[in-house]
Amino acid sequence: MNITWALLMMALGGVGVPNNGHDADVAAALQSAMNPPIVAEHTTNPESTAITPGGAGSTAAPEPSPSATPDAALHTDPQPDAPKVKGIYVTAYSAGGERMETLLALLDKTELNSMVIDIKDDAGYITYKTDNTELQQMGHPQPFIGDINKLMTRLKEHDVYPIARIVVFKDSVLAKKNKELSFVNTDGSVWANKGGDSFVNPYNEAVWKYNVDIAKEAAKLGFKEIQFDYVRFPEGFEKRADTLKYTKSDRPRVEIIADFVKYAKAELAPLGVRVSVDIFGYAASVPAAEGIGQDFVKISKNVDVISPMIYPSHYSTGWFDVKDPDKDPYATIKGSMVDTHKKLDPLGSYKPVIRPWIQDFTASWLGSGHYVKYGKKQVEDQIRALKDENVDEFLLWNANNRYTSEVDYEQ
Repeated sequence: MNITWALLMMALGGVGVPNNGHDADVAAALQSAMNPPIVAEHTTNPESTAITPGGAGSTAAPEPSPSATPDAALHTDPQPDAPKVKGIYVTAYSAGGERMETLLALLDKTELNSMVIDIKDDAGYITYKTDNTELQQMGHPQPFIGDINKLMTRLKEHDVYPIARIVVFKDSVLAKKNKELSFVNTDGSVWANKGGDSFVNPYNEAVWKYNVDIAKEAAKLGFKEIQFDYVRFPEGFEKRADTLKYTKSDRPRVEIIADFVKYAKAELAPLGVRVSVDIFGYAASVPAAEGIGQDFVKISKNVDVISPMIYPSHYSTGWFDVKDPDKDPYATIKGSMVDTHKKLDPLGSYKPVIRPWIQDFTASWLGSGHYVKYGKKQVEDQIRALKDENVDEFLLWNANNRYTSEVDYEQ
């Protein structure tokens, strides 16, 4: 292992990026410390007892019901009639507010056809009123979306393919309500990262069930796909794994995360929804991120759709032989997809749909000379790079849901 890779593997999961990406905790320090950097995960700006099975202290993975266990050999798409998804991210605030009119109009007049809507957000709030008493007890539902059934009707009327985004292990709400489900400091307080966000424990089966129960309700509401985000341990977890208090087993973190994905897929199979997972874009280009528990191949093998987050702004000098990746979105996206295919092609029939998150925001935090204002050309360059690498699905990320106009989405 050369020094570059050694530094990279030591750095995985331990650094941070600005808020325009998926996560305020993962890439900037590495960008300044070395090349190449780590890509960021999504983020947005806007006392009870754990449920069974097993209780808060249990560490074994919950067993899916026999009827929920699919035949892995078949590996069939539960949504065979789904369109080639070209979608946008929509916060719960937008989905329940006036901005929804603008976003629906955008889809009506363009080739865009899908919305990824927060159903459990980055703070851990369930974003609509639920009548499920277990979900009420575990979480803290907020009516950001005032009438969820009305929203689903509107999406259907506009022929929108609806995807429910569920932030899994980043969950300050659940962590603070029940610290036995989280990571606890030596002084008894719930651990939080530099941004003030707490995570819940991926080893804990009650956390698994809680998130999958939210997903099941979303499926019954009419969402065609469940997209799980923050399917990982906290950034830099390997540096604090032995000092924090939490329940755990002897299984490696990458296996625990993969097992959660398998469990979720099996439990949701009877409902006919797709399961997708967001994952760091860099994961396609490096060995498994043991610290945070993300293994690109292990996760991809057990989902219908994989969505690597490949924003050009979150790669620094040296990636894909590009001096300033943000200024060359075509080369950056193309390079990331070459690596993605190399990782996933060996999966054969297990290979999921590749549907990356791409950039529709300006990364001014990179500083003068290292970024460009993103507009029509930059968005189209990314889509063209995907198409040239035989990837015809994508999702646009803008934390404020303000998307570039007059883009040709059929590059």
